[in-house]
Amino acid sequence: MSIKNIIFTILLLFIPISLAAHFLEWGDLIVFITAALAILPLAAWMGTATEEITVVVGPGIGGFLNATFGNATELIIALVALNAGLIDVVKASITGSIISNLLLVMGLSMLLGGIRYKEQTFESVVARVNASSMNLAVIAILLPTAMNYTSIGISEATVQNLSLAVAIVLILVYGLTLLFSMKTHAYLYEVGVAETEEDEVTHEKPNVWLWSGVLLVCTLLVAWESELLVDSLEVATSKLGLSALFTGVILVPIIGNAAEHATAVTVAMKNKMDLAMSVAVGSSMQIALFVAPVLVIAGWIVGQPMDLDFNPFELVAVAVSVLIANSISSDGKSNWLEGTLLLAAYIVLGFAFYFHPVT
Repeated sequence: MSIKNIIFTILLLFIPISLAAHFLEWGDLIVFITAALAILPLAAWMGTATEEITVVVGPGIGGFLNATFGNATELIIALVALNAGLIDVVKASITGSIISNLLLVMGLSMLLGGIRYKEQTFESVVARVNASSMNLAVIAILLPTAMNYTSIGISEATVQNLSLAVAIVLILVYGLTLLFSMKTHAYLYEVGVAETEEDEVTHEKPNVWLWSGVLLVCTLLVAWESELLVDSLEVATSKLGLSALFTGVILVPIIGNAAEHATAVTVAMKNKMDLAMSVAVGSSMQIALFVAPVLVIAGWIVGQPMDLDFNPFELVAVAVSVLIANSISSDGKSNWLEGTLLLAAYIVLGFAFYFHPVT
């Protein structure tokens, strides 16, 4: 068993601990910390279950499952927070997830992979397609904010209607990116698939019903732990001296993305940079083109004013992240210095969000 799996197995102990902290009223801070730690292994098991099911059902349905459950943890946390009316935290978690995947995950992958291997390569055509998709996402979430700031007396309903229209377009684009990657241009992604199959060739065929059950149980437990996390979030973060903006942009994405972070870094250190880039950039695309639009539609359904009118400072951070990530990945090569540059950008943005005044 790898060190990563040992750590995630130990962290499963925090599931009963978090429940005990909640029912025995140990305090919001303890509930928040233990619930966050409990979500980490559950997210990892969800990813493992999805991968095992993919081996049985094939790359077509498997790709759809990966696309659906790739950011399920973050989506569940965001939906719970949205239902609780924490709109600012939900919006911050969207931008934070994009930033953390492009800068933190990609940066760590390039740094640690680059220390082991002088130069690593990945499919440059895929990188350019992903870059174009991320540029579209930035434009899409920029327009509602720009309209709100350049118009006098614009109503909240108008901004939400525009956000709904944009959300539908983004979901359609996301569907087309899946068609591109899994059907019409699947050959561009075959390197990562072949590497995965090499790792699995010695394994017996997984029990699809067992892993489907694991996926279902983990999803339910993540929903439960997310409820505990969100209920204790405001009190706990105020005790820690953290703003809602910093919590949403930095803390929540790290909690929801921890399993993916570990996976990307692990495969990068095995010189499988195509897979690492797929995890990092693919997750960012999924957040921007699927999760954010779904949250806008969900907000409209449950009567919460969720739209794509973001804090301008968040948009600047997202635009900067996309710009530097695209410039570094466009040549299809990476090294440890480029990883360091991405991490430095993430740290600088982290400081900026920490010191950003509460409005």
